[in-house]
Amino acid sequence: MSSVKEEISKAQGLISHGVYVISTVYQGRANALTAAWVARASFVPPLVTVSVGKPRFSHDMIRDAGIFAINILGPEDMAIGKHFGLKTGRKTDKFEGVRYETKATGAPVLIECAAWLDCKVVSSHDAGDHTLFIGEVLEAGVRRQGAKPLIYERENFFK
Repeated sequence: MSSVKEEISKAQGLISHGVYVISTVYQGRANALTAAWVARASFVPPLVTVSVGKPRFSHDMIRDAGIFAINILGPEDMAIGKHFGLKTGRKTDKFEGVRYETKATGAPVLIECAAWLDCKVVSSHDAGDHTLFIGEVLEAGVRRQGAKPLIYERENFFK
């Protein structure tokens, strides 16, 4: 794989993103990863996209299970973002000691998040080193009225 020109990488780094925990369950095992590349895709039906790196443990679980939840984090949830983003689920149970519930799909929905979307995969698309999963939102909720999203800034996240 060729490297990306430094100017392209720097410019793309200025595209703003929120911070989300994307969770799934497959064959009885729950896992999640922290992601920033999430977007609304359609009003009707309500569709969202998540971009997941192909090497990530959750990637194949989402593909095979056909479900995921988007847990939307607020500024006070930085520790949650780090918890799910700085280690792999291949070697650890990321949900050990973490409170969650399940909704329509069975994907974990964090109790400690600003809002959530429970989704079934309706399509997926190859996107270089990532896969775009398009999910139809089956259920959603806001846990903190007036919540602001946690905005991803690499220099703050990896402190």
